[in-house]
Amino acid sequence: MERGVTQQRNRIHPHKFTLWVGIGSIVMMFAGLTSAYIVKRNQANWISYDLPLAFWYSTAVIVLSSITVHLASKSFKERAMARYRKLMLGTLLLGVLFIILQVIGFQTLWSKGITLQANVSFSFLYVIVGLHALHVIGGVVALIVMALNSFSKKTRIYSTVPVELISTYWHFVDLLWIYLLFFLLMIK
Repeated sequence: MERGVTQQRNRIHPHKFTLWVGIGSIVMMFAGLTSAYIVKRNQANWISYDLPLAFWYSTAVIVLSSITVHLASKSFKERAMARYRKLMLGTLLLGVLFIILQVIGFQTLWSKGITLQANVSFSFLYVIVGLHALHVIGGVVALIVMALNSFSKKTRIYSTVPVELISTYWHFVDLLWIYLLFFLLMIK
């Protein structure tokens, strides 16, 4: 019986496994896109561009949101539910602010004539950053669900799995954005 209990503890939760498979798939997708970007930038018609300041602000916001989701997860594990609710709401608001800043960044690019159809280099920028934004929007939807659940009056089940899942995913989209930002800066 002791061996069975030990084996059960060493298993990864099915939802965590699924999340890691999904993260692996997303990493492969962005690896393919950034590899194609490197190959295409050697074309004669490639045009370099500067990233808008809003992308830098959004970077600070998503890093801050990674800190708040970490603290929310820690608060949940400590059963400090009032602090958990505040931090989860803070993470949600920062996630929404990240998306707003990304939109502002794209509006800045658009006003400078850096549009999706103008050049293949601009198309890559829109696809790469746009796909990341879609993944952040997915995370924001999950944060909305988590925030709503934190205020629910229903019987609570204090399973840390959902909190760990959103925390892991949110840290992932944070790190992915930092990678993409520096990639776009270095490989012009």
